Amino acid sequence: MSQPTIDQPVTDFTAAATSNTTVTLSELKGSNVVIYFYPKDSTPGCTTEGQDFRDMYSQFQAANTLIFGVSRDGMRAHENFKAKQSFPFELISDPDEELCKLFDVIKLKKLYGKEHMGIERSTFLIDADGVLRKEWRKVKVKEHVAEVLAAAQAL
Repeated sequence: MSQPTIDQPVTDFTAAATSNTTVTLSELKGSNVVIYFYPKDSTPGCTTEGQDFRDMYSQFQAANTLIFGVSRDGMRAHENFKAKQSFPFELISDPDEELCKLFDVIKLKKLYGKEHMGIERSTFLIDADGVLRKEWRKVKVKEHVAEVLAAAQAL
């Protein structure tokens, strides 16, 4: 599988998500799709980012855009995180890093002087035809979701 390239179709994938759902990219055609990767459930930056997507959810809906959050956390952690934060969108569990590898978001990170492989906060905007239109890597949470929304509205 080659990693997605701007203005190229994204390789189809199927992944398990919260609310007992399965997300298959090809079945979402007709809607724009935001997939955002974040390091870990219930951590400060990830919570803020999810809340921002939640708070602007109706605007994304008005722009015909679905939202999915992805991390390596298990389904139970995801369900708890989603319920606690009242996220109106599903979270995809990617413990085997299949989606992470597809989108090339696993990077060498430093935390407290120790290096480890982890998810680099990244967001991808796929149009209604399944084509990658925009990507954000090394995301800083502040103002990020508003930027993604503006890009979705411009499609």
